[in-house]
Amino acid sequence: MVKITDVARRAGVSPSTVSYALSGKRPISDATRLRVQAAVRELGYRVDGGGRSAAGHRSKVLALAVPMRSGVHVPVVTQFAVSVVTAARAHDHDVLMLTQGEGEEGIGRVADTRLADGVIVMDVQLQDPRLPLLRARSLPSVLIGVPADPDGLTCVDLDFRAAGELCVDHLARLGHRVVALVGSPPEVYVRRTAFARRLVEGFTAAADRHRLASAVRPCGAGRDAAR
Repeated sequence: MVKITDVARRAGVSPSTVSYALSGKRPISDATRLRVQAAVRELGYRVDGGGRSAAGHRSKVLALAVPMRSGVHVPVVTQFAVSVVTAARAHDHDVLMLTQGEGEEGIGRVADTRLADGVIVMDVQLQDPRLPLLRARSLPSVLIGVPADPDGLTCVDLDFRAAGELCVDHLARLGHRVVALVGSPPEVYVRRTAFARRLVEGFTAAADRHRLASAVRPCGAGRDAAR
């Protein structure tokens, strides 16, 4: 089992400094806090229950679960990430990036070690495997996306179902009788990513309501795929 002394040795600080960096009980320089956080991640250190309850202080760090996986449009994700970092800095907070490969393990590590005061989760799926962990932990969280069951969760998103319906309504008013949705890459639908599925639902519902012939065509990123 990894001990606080192991973290201190890796970070080149005293055990008490590690404790202060994790609990926020005393001011610690940003450079030292980042070294401690890096050592915690590398060693897989877990704060025990007593340590967590004793902490009760803010780290002034927010975790952002960033979806860097196939089918994700990186420029859009980057815009979200930049906005999160900009807003966090405006509130004197830093942002810790969690890669998608870390999944539930990354969120659990952040919650258990008090590396962050809260987590923002992107690329939400309808049945997202991270949800049980978010509900079980006391770590505050916000989802950019709405799962099938959002009960007990804080979620923000655009209304993609309404967007799909409005697009079809507009085409129907123009007199079109055959409509198609050039959608997200196939793997996005396989993962049942929430926004993509809701866009299809709205598109299909409106097409049926107007009695239009319709088709949904998954499409990879880039102009070549669209052709």
